[in-house]
Amino acid sequence: MPISVKSNGHERISAAVILFGFLFGCAAAPVRPTLREDIRIPPGKIEGNKFTGIRYPFTVSFPRHWTVTTEFPDFMERLGYNRPLPTDSEQTEVYAFNPGTKTNIQFDFTPAEPYATFSQEKIHWLTTAGTESMKSELEEAYGKNVVDLQVGSTAPASLPGVPYAAKKYVIYTLEGVKREQGWVYGFSEPYQIFILYMVLGEEGANDREDINKIIDSFRFIAKPAAD
Repeated sequence: MPISVKSNGHERISAAVILFGFLFGCAAAPVRPTLREDIRIPPGKIEGNKFTGIRYPFTVSFPRHWTVTTEFPDFMERLGYNRPLPTDSEQTEVYAFNPGTKTNIQFDFTPAEPYATFSQEKIHWLTTAGTESMKSELEEAYGKNVVDLQVGSTAPASLPGVPYAAKKYVIYTLEGVKREQGWVYGFSEPYQIFILYMVLGEEGANDREDINKIIDSFRFIAKPAAD
């Protein structure tokens, strides 16, 4: 994923999923062809506040007062995210944020490796495994400035068209600002799906309902089986 260590552990969550997924669930023979993201394909189109994927087959809708873009928002650098380079082999498909509070969410697809296998149990375990990496990176990057770290429980996530998905979140205070950072990790053949969000400060408390509605609007559009 095009997110660095300083993005509060998102890249490490992705790396943990890929690494542990390889160790935890590999088939003896390839279960799918080798797939690579083709960033020459446009990520998708935005009509009103609905995004329809072109690079990957999914749709998601956002509240009317949110901003939706396929370009990295400048303010996210100040939140610790690294700006992705045009040469990065993987790119986030869509970003959205509340302009008033800077609460944000992003959707990223990554093709699964040929030998990786998935189940709800594995997805649940991998979603949980990312937490320790996030905690370590937060402490390494910010030290004692991170306080009151609370870790939410891992729970199944319901994403239409996605057979296996789980969600988790952490809440902490950084330099006097409360943050809720959550992630949904799912798999629908042949893609790993990452949904990452951040709710900022007390003024963003009402954004949690928006975040839930956005995730609830997500639809994965499975391709018809070949004859």
